[in-house]
Amino acid sequence: MIGDRNDLILGHEALGVVDEVGSEVKDFKPGDRVIVPAITPDWDNEAAQRGCPSQSTGPLGGWKFSNFKDRVFAEYFHVNMADANFAKLPEGMSLEAVVMIPDMLSTGFRGTENATMSMRGTVAVLGIGPVRLSAIAGAKLQRAGKIFVVGTRPKASEVVKEYGATDMISCKEGSTDGEGVDSVIIAGGREDIILDAVRAGKSGSMIYNTNYFGSGGRVPICREVWGFRMADKDLPAGLYPGGRVRMERLADRVSYGRIDPASMATHVFHGFDKTAEALLLMKEKPRDLIKPVVIIDENL
Repeated sequence: MIGDRNDLILGHEALGVVDEVGSEVKDFKPGDRVIVPAITPDWDNEAAQRGCPSQSTGPLGGWKFSNFKDRVFAEYFHVNMADANFAKLPEGMSLEAVVMIPDMLSTGFRGTENATMSMRGTVAVLGIGPVRLSAIAGAKLQRAGKIFVVGTRPKASEVVKEYGATDMISCKEGSTDGEGVDSVIIAGGREDIILDAVRAGKSGSMIYNTNYFGSGGRVPICREVWGFRMADKDLPAGLYPGGRVRMERLADRVSYGRIDPASMATHVFHGFDKTAEALLLMKEKPRDLIKPVVIIDENL
């Protein structure tokens, strides 16, 4: 979101059961179990026609929940253009796994899709949390060679190895063998993490930012590290495109065993009344936390 927001319900990652559909919805009916992407574009908008659906109606306009519309921490919520944004929840897949698809998995994979990785290319993934882990898994699926990961939290380190990282780097001692890497994915951290990312990339590298910098007036870049803007280091950024097809394809990757996102669900709560407790964990960030999940009703 751009600017301050107030008096909106929180939450943007959800699975749910369809309660009611509008007259133009053809592919879904009440009772269907669905994946709800965090990004729900207006697919008939000019920006979507240009290939930028997440920017439909304006900058970040595809990100509606709690940007300018109440989010999903509610018993009922509305989703626009359901036929283009819903995806049916696959049978037999754990809820802890599927609920990572609407944002964490999709955002992390967006980094690997846009970091122009080549076979056996070297990659550094910066940040902490589930987006970083998803980017690692995506880099492995993109046939990256060495995958460097910054951070040493014990629980996250276990999943880092499971998802395909080859080299763990301490935040204090960071090193990529002194050569720099072909691709860098920024998947978390504060504004100054961009300095580390530009420093880690070799000449000709792609440094892709998936992170949301929600505070501060400037994002710093060191001119010397950036080769005074002439080192052929590209620094694009973006929001994942959202939509039904993306959710279905990510669900396929889970169904086919390419990745098990359930490994990121370190704290699982049961019952709608546990939502606030789970949310506060994201603020407190205990060292054994990757991602909390709240299951309202497994039998729906």
